[in-house]
Parts: sequence; C-alpha cells; structure tokens
Amino acid sequence: MGKFLQDFKEFAMKGNIIDMAVGVIIGGAFGKIVASLVDDLIMPIISLCTGSVNYSDLKVVLRPEELDQAGAVIHEAVTFNYGMFIQNIVNFVIIALSIFIALRYAVKLKKKEAEPAPEPEAAPEPTKEEVLLTEIRDILQKQANPKG
Repeated sequence: MGKFLQDFKEFAMKGNIIDMAVGVIIGGAFGKIVASLVDDLIMPIISLCTGSVNYSDLKVVLRPEELDQAGAVIHEAVTFNYGMFIQNIVNFVIIALSIFIALRYAVKLKKKEAEPAPEPEAAPEPTKEEVLLTEIRDILQKQANPKG
C-alpha cells in the first residue's frame, strides 16, 4: 500500500498534471465569464436591435401541448428552440476568438523569448583625430600631476 501511495503522489505532483488541473479550473471560470458576457450583455443588445425580448425564448412549436379537461398536461409541447442555438453559437464564437487571441500572444511571447539577444557591435576603430586627442589628454594629465 505504501508503494501505491508513493507512486500516486509522484504522479499527482508532476508538473503536467498540476498545469492541467489549473487549466481546467481557469477554463471553467473563463466559461462562466463568457456565458455571462453573452447572456447578460451581448444578447440583450442583439435582442433590442432585432425587437425580440429574449433570444432563449425563440422557438417554433411543432406540436402544441395537450391538456385534459382538468387542465393537466397530457403531452408536453414539442418545440424547435432555435433561439438557444443562436445564443450558443454566439458563446462559441466569443470563446474561440478569446482563445485565438490568447494563443496568438502566447506564441509571440514565446518567439520573443526564443530569439537570441543581438550581439553588441564592436566599437569602431578610433579615428586619427581621436587617437591624437587621447594622447594630448594623457600628456596634459601627466603634466598637471607629475607624481601620478
């Protein structure tokens, strides 16, 4: 039993597993954020523009519900819920676009890190004037400080 627990601990603590777990948790939270963005912000604006109150309620009734004389439902209505389908397509497009943008920047950052730093260019050779001025400076320093 001890070997089993040790093997399980090694498996669970590998970087890949922990990274995957973090990815799943962040992905779930990201999905909720996107769903809220679509449901609470985007779809109401689309509904306002198209004159519909709620996209999730858009449907075609294929067979209406059947009620008995007491008003109890005998058969549920059969509906074609195209409004929810449209809303799920919007969800998918936003998630796909977000992932595309995130991956695009991640690849750019990875390429930037992988590029070797440009080697510093060697200092150009001093001109004759620079050499002469350096010699004059050195002579003047010796004359001003004969002990050094």
